[in-house]
Amino acid sequence: MVNIVAIVGRPNVGKSTLYNRLIGERQAIIDDISGVTRDRNYGVCEWNGKKFTVVDTGGFVSNSKDVFEKAIRSQVQIAIDEAALIIFLVDVSTGITDLDEEVARMLRKTDKKVLLVVNKVDNHRRLMEANEFWSMGFEQTFFLSSLTGSGTGDLLDEVTELLEDSKPMETELPKFAIVGQPNVGKSSFVNALLGEDRNIVTDIAGTTRDSVHSLYNKFEKQFFLIDTAGIRKKAKVHENLEFYSVMRAIKAIEEADVCFLLVDAQTGIEAQDMSIFRVAQKRNKGLVLLVNKWDLMEKETNTARDFEREMKSRIAPFTDVPIVFMSALEKQRIAKAIDVGLGVFENRQKKIKTSVLNEFMQNVIEKNPPPAHRGHYIKIKYITQLPIYYPAFAFFCNYPKHIKESYRNFLENQLRKEFDFTGVPISVFFRKK
Repeated sequence: MVNIVAIVGRPNVGKSTLYNRLIGERQAIIDDISGVTRDRNYGVCEWNGKKFTVVDTGGFVSNSKDVFEKAIRSQVQIAIDEAALIIFLVDVSTGITDLDEEVARMLRKTDKKVLLVVNKVDNHRRLMEANEFWSMGFEQTFFLSSLTGSGTGDLLDEVTELLEDSKPMETELPKFAIVGQPNVGKSSFVNALLGEDRNIVTDIAGTTRDSVHSLYNKFEKQFFLIDTAGIRKKAKVHENLEFYSVMRAIKAIEEADVCFLLVDAQTGIEAQDMSIFRVAQKRNKGLVLLVNKWDLMEKETNTARDFEREMKSRIAPFTDVPIVFMSALEKQRIAKAIDVGLGVFENRQKKIKTSVLNEFMQNVIEKNPPPAHRGHYIKIKYITQLPIYYPAFAFFCNYPKHIKESYRNFLENQLRKEFDFTGVPISVFFRKK
C-alpha cells in the first residue's frame, strides 16, 4: 500500500495553498486566476514520523469551461481509484456550490477514506458559517485556513492516524521501477527485457493491484521489475492521462530500490521528467537515466556527450547519476542498462566500516576544515554511517548548526568520490558530539 493523499475540489478553493502548507515549500504557483496551477504538484509530507506523498490535483486541469468540469470529475475518479486517502477541499467564503455537491456525490460512493476540509476559516464569523458544511454528510470535517496554517495540525494528525504503514514487498532481490512520461517507451523496454518468453516471468499475485511485479531471471541475473506501463489502460483516462501516469509513477517509485527514468531522446528532459526525478531523489531511491530512441538521433549532429552535459545541468546539484543511451525497440544497450541498475542497487546497499570512514574523512577534514563561525572553530570529531536502508552519514561536532551548506556538499562529494555512490542520493547529518 503506497500512501498517496490526493487533494480534490473545484478551482479556487485553495488546493495549492494547502498543498504548499503540507509539504512545507512554496512549490506551487499561487494566483487568483483559476486553473493557474501549471506546476506538477506532488511532494512529500512528513508528520508524526510518517511519510506520505501529497498530490494537488489542481495542476492537471485544462482551462476551458466545457472541459473543465469534466476534467475535475475524471480527476476525482482517478483520485478515488489511486489514492489511499482523499482530502476534499471546499471554501467557506462561497458556501456550498453545485460543483461541490457533485464532487461530494462521487466521494460518498467510495469506500476510500475521505476528509472534508473547509478552507479560509480564519475568523469567528466564518467559523459559524462553516457549520453549514456538516450538511454534506461527511463524518470527518475539518475547519482550517491554509493561508495562516491554523487547523492544519489537527488535519495532519488525522491523516497520519488513518494511513496504514506502507510495507514494501519483502525480498532480498533488487526492485527496479520503470518510470517516465506516457509514450516514452516504457512498455517496449519491459517487453525487450522480458521477451515474449513469458515462462521466465512470474507475476506475483497479491503484491499490489497497482503494479505488476515481474521476476526477471536469466543470464544469471535476478530482479523484480515494477511495471506501471501496461496496467489496465482505462478508457476514461485519456483526457487526464498525465495525472493518471503521475499517480502511477509515484506508486512505482515508492516500491522500488532503483528507478529507471526513461527520457525521450527527441524531446530531452522535460519539466515532468524533472518532477519524477525529484520525487525519486527525495525518497532516496537509486536513479538511472535511460535516454530511449537514441537510434533515431544518431544520424543527427547531436553527440551523446552534449546531450549528457545538457541533462546534467538540468538535474544539478545531484549529477552523480548514470546515463545510458539506448533503444528499447532495437534492443540496443538494454543489457548495459540492467548492469548499470544492478551497480546502483549495490551502491545503495553499501556499508562502510567506521574505522575506514574516519580514517579517510579525518584526512579530508584536516586539509579542508569547515569555516569558523563568529570566531568559533568547528571541530568534527567522529563520523559514522547510520543503519538505514540508504547511505546516510552522521558527523559529530561541536557546532552542528553552524556548518554551511557548501561544506556539507563538499563532504558529500568527497564521500562519493572515495566510496562510489553513483546513482544514489546521500544524506549527511551533523550532530552534537
